[in-house]
Amino acid sequence: MSLRHPPRLRPEIETLGLSKIREVANAAFGRDDILRFWFGESDRETPLPIRQAAIEALQSGRMFYTHNSGNPDLRQTIATYLSGLHGRAIAPASISVTSSGVNALMLAMQAILSPGDKVVAVVPVWPNLTEIPHILGAQVVRVAVEPAFDGWRLDVDRLLAAITPEVKLLLLNSPGNPTGWTMRPEDRSVILEHCRRLGVWIIADDVYERLTFDPSRRSAPSFLEISDPEDRVIGVNSFSKAWLMTGWRLGWMVAPPGLEIELGKLIEYNTSCAPDFVQAAGLVAVRDGERDVLALRRDLQDTRDLMLARLGAMPGVSAIPPEGGMYVFFRIAGQDNSLDLAKRLIHEAGLGLAPGAAFGPEGEGWLRWCIATAPARLEQGLSRLETWLAQSR
Repeated sequence: MSLRHPPRLRPEIETLGLSKIREVANAAFGRDDILRFWFGESDRETPLPIRQAAIEALQSGRMFYTHNSGNPDLRQTIATYLSGLHGRAIAPASISVTSSGVNALMLAMQAILSPGDKVVAVVPVWPNLTEIPHILGAQVVRVAVEPAFDGWRLDVDRLLAAITPEVKLLLLNSPGNPTGWTMRPEDRSVILEHCRRLGVWIIADDVYERLTFDPSRRSAPSFLEISDPEDRVIGVNSFSKAWLMTGWRLGWMVAPPGLEIELGKLIEYNTSCAPDFVQAAGLVAVRDGERDVLALRRDLQDTRDLMLARLGAMPGVSAIPPEGGMYVFFRIAGQDNSLDLAKRLIHEAGLGLAPGAAFGPEGEGWLRWCIATAPARLEQGLSRLETWLAQSR
């Protein structure tokens, strides 16, 4: 018996793009000879004190529901940390703990966006950031950063022209994934004032803010440094990158005061709460993990410099220096289809990289290499690329 009405989902879901990074990873399924640099995570384990905190929390019975917005001690610890980092008082009531950074992004956009709303995004960018508005029925206008000799640059005038009174939300990830583009302090002020005047919300994905390569700064420029508490600014962060906790799935939002109850409702209807024992680990990470964050930042600086030096010596390869984050975005002359190229590198070089097209059409022709790995492993991967280039001429 045939169905009169075949099962169908919402058009926004059926038209979602598949992850091109996962497509590349699937092409290497079952092979243990591939050097994998495609995912955005370090190959280091979470520091032992963080793991120990979770073990002790579990052993003491912390495995039940908690407050929707997070445990008060964790929210206080995050607020104290951010207040010191950004030089202004941030109240614990402004903090909402979430089940990962991407969960925080989804919650923030669920709180702001309605079907048909207009969103402006600085791209190329991690696809989750632009697909969430698509899931919610919003429209995304893309404004691309451009490569320059010494880094990626944003045409601020072009961005401001795109942020019209009809726009509901600006999405901005700095330092950016995949490019490492980092917002300049002077641009940040202009962007905030423009959005403030028009009543446009800003969601700032700050997940890489501590992984800046500017030695004069403790963190990359953030809207949290200059915004007023009542500004329409939501800062989203995660424990995944700076604290090496990708698999723990813990994040937070900083939102204007008075929104805690409303955001708590959304958390209730999405995940209810972040796991108690994971929050215990997060508290130790923020409170005691500064040495590990700084060590990771130094290591990323070293691997960035190694990558740029080696890639710069390879004929036909061009790389733009990232100003932060944990990636190098580069291209090979004559190779314009990044997905096909990434698959070829798997089969022909045993090398796993992320195709630039995964981050939008602006990334086509580029490849992303995660540099959060040991230098020796990175050298091995670079040697494979160098051999492949020589054989491909």
